[in-house]
Amino acid sequence: MAEKQVSLPVTGMTCANCSLTIERNLKRLDGVQRASVNLATEKASVIYDPSVVKENDFLALIRDIGYDVATARVELPVTGMTCANCAQTIERVLKRLDGVVAVNVNLANERASVEYLPGAVSLAAIQQAIREAGYDVIVAGEGEAAEDVERAAREAEIRDQTRKFWIGVAFTLPLFALSMARDFGLLGMWAHQAWVNWLFFALATPVQFYVGYDYYVGGFKSLRAGSANMDVLVAMGSSAAYFYSVAVLLFPSFGDHVYFETSAMIITLIKLGKMLEARAKGRTSEAIKKLMGLRPKTARIVRDGIEQDVPIESVMLGDVVIVRPGEQLPVDGVVMEGRSAVDESMLTGESLPVDKKPGDEVVGGTINKQGLIRFEATRVGSQTALAQIIRMVEEAQGSKAPIQKLADRVSGVFVPAVILVATLTFLGWLIIGGVGFTESLIFMVAVLVIACPCALGLATPTAIMVGTGKGAEHGILFKNSEALERAHELTSIVLDKTGTITDGHPSVTDVVVEDGQGLGHTGGGITERSTLLQLAASAERGSEHPLGEAVVDAARAEGLILSEPEAFEAVAGQGIAATVDGHQVLVGTKRLLQGRDVAMNGLDGPLARLESEAKTAMLVAVDGEAAGVVAVADTVKDGSIEAIRTMQDLGLEVIMITGDNQRTAEVIGQEVGVTQVLSEVLPGEKADKVKALQAGRVVGMVGDGINDAPALAQADVGIAIGTGTDVAMAAADLTLMSGDLRGVPRAIALSRATMRTIKQNLFWAFFYNVILIPLAAGVFYPWLGIRLHPVIAAGAMAFSSIFVVSNSLRLRRVKLA
Repeated sequence: MAEKQVSLPVTGMTCANCSLTIERNLKRLDGVQRASVNLATEKASVIYDPSVVKENDFLALIRDIGYDVATARVELPVTGMTCANCAQTIERVLKRLDGVVAVNVNLANERASVEYLPGAVSLAAIQQAIREAGYDVIVAGEGEAAEDVERAAREAEIRDQTRKFWIGVAFTLPLFALSMARDFGLLGMWAHQAWVNWLFFALATPVQFYVGYDYYVGGFKSLRAGSANMDVLVAMGSSAAYFYSVAVLLFPSFGDHVYFETSAMIITLIKLGKMLEARAKGRTSEAIKKLMGLRPKTARIVRDGIEQDVPIESVMLGDVVIVRPGEQLPVDGVVMEGRSAVDESMLTGESLPVDKKPGDEVVGGTINKQGLIRFEATRVGSQTALAQIIRMVEEAQGSKAPIQKLADRVSGVFVPAVILVATLTFLGWLIIGGVGFTESLIFMVAVLVIACPCALGLATPTAIMVGTGKGAEHGILFKNSEALERAHELTSIVLDKTGTITDGHPSVTDVVVEDGQGLGHTGGGITERSTLLQLAASAERGSEHPLGEAVVDAARAEGLILSEPEAFEAVAGQGIAATVDGHQVLVGTKRLLQGRDVAMNGLDGPLARLESEAKTAMLVAVDGEAAGVVAVADTVKDGSIEAIRTMQDLGLEVIMITGDNQRTAEVIGQEVGVTQVLSEVLPGEKADKVKALQAGRVVGMVGDGINDAPALAQADVGIAIGTGTDVAMAAADLTLMSGDLRGVPRAIALSRATMRTIKQNLFWAFFYNVILIPLAAGVFYPWLGIRLHPVIAAGAMAFSSIFVVSNSLRLRRVKLA
């Protein structure tokens, strides 16, 4: 084979040593004749023997040694696919193109996902290869939205299928009724005259060549591309019945019975099945369509002091956007003016509106429920959260689950195997069975028509599409279908404490007022909880410590009016001292009070109790007397206890991991119902702890921070809390858009339901073909007298795909834990 040359755009090189390392490793590959890497242009040029080594091998090697290759990825809506074999044909054709790195064609959502090297192959060449294979690509024109063009094309396709079906019905029903009535002797002798067969011919021919035109064209293109699909089987089966009948019509000595009604019924019934399947497949992607529908077409912005409505594509970073009550937010941003409650349920799955004030972030696609707000656009176009969610869901829906590999292998040889079985059936009944040419032909047609590669091809992707869509509706985003499949196998869940189980920031949990004599002797006694909190918070206004900020936030939340502290003093490691409204106030540790000769006034007991509950207890003294204790802790999130209990009910082992000391960790663990606690774990050690747990377990890790990213990547399934960092989400297999831990058991319940549906679909697809193909071939006829007429076979074939898609659609109604 002639040598080839490829140029690879390499990223991650920083010095000459990097380029030499890549070059040296490339030259070691078998089949590589010359390799050179240019640091200035950041390109690797490789001359190689394509019979020995492939472009994918270069990419894998470069990535394995710590660099990367810049590739492009495109999602192409494809029309004309009828079965799993069509999807495999397109994959095979595209993989032959130089520069194509990876291809995945999904029959359920009718899209081809292609990763390619832009310098080696063009998008136009990829589209042309698909068209030459006998299919078509939907391309948006200038100024047209891609999803609008695709939707219009899909709807036109369904309309075409529907029109052809009803035309088929118009010709087939009278043909079938007349033929059956004649066979049962209901029409008298006139029905046996020669002209009646010519009437049957006239009724069957439009069905065969107009309604069935798609099967001939699709079958021809499939064979031209070097494969055979469902169209080939339908065309062969119906044509055998039709052309045999034509032969009988032209040469009466050839036989005494025509089968025009059989060929017409085969095509019309299968057209009905394909029409219903197309409509049902459309419903599998309803969730992604809903997400796309959240994007408003226009936005109201202020430019040069003028308020104007512009297309959403025209919104730029920094634009001031105005949103009135009841309107959708067009892009992401930060509130500048106004207060409102925003409904984010379509993104997070949480039903309660979220209050927004100046400085708060807002997300495009959500609904402004109350007041008018103005915000600055911070993310627009493909960078908005909604666009990224749509892209993530589309990628998950387009990816292949590992469980699909068996079905793909079977689909690859299915049609040739069926043609072989049909041929052997015909010869067997003709030569061994001795039933004659006509009966042998009927057995063969039944085999060709009953075989259904479609159910095999749709079993997994339709369930994946509905499952990932259902997840998106509940704020659960799977990175790919492998993560969706893997999640159902989890045996253990590791929960990071801070920000996952807890809120991640301290807040006041207790305010204890000294109820002895205290300051009563001075006449200025602190007997009110609110008074103690107001004094402590006023003193802490001068502090930047998180604990002090928690006290100030608690006082403000209760509507207390805070005073400005005077003579503020921060005592390192002990607390603060300040004068508030003429009172000398101390807030801090026991050591701070003892250093100022302040008596405890019986507060040792409450102090010890609060500290035993893993809370940070701060003593408050006023005018030289201990007045009370304010306790601060990282509080448990709403829903965390319920989520952990639900996970345990699902049979999962729940483990908490934290950097806290053993005592604090055990207290938190006891509060939330976790018995296994890994304490005093440094951020860098989390991944090692997860790895150790993976011995004999399938481990999921839930976290939200940057230091959780390595552990999320190490886990079998990494789960990022959506309110956390982008780094954590990038490392995770699954993202929960809300910060609610209850999303974890929901995601696992969804994974289990989806895998259950896939297994049901695959069982049906295999069971159907394994049982009904032998039945159609007449295997049971000699002993049981059971056989399958081609018309019944066509109806069964049409039903099989509809069953698989409908079973997948049941996932939309599944109740998540």
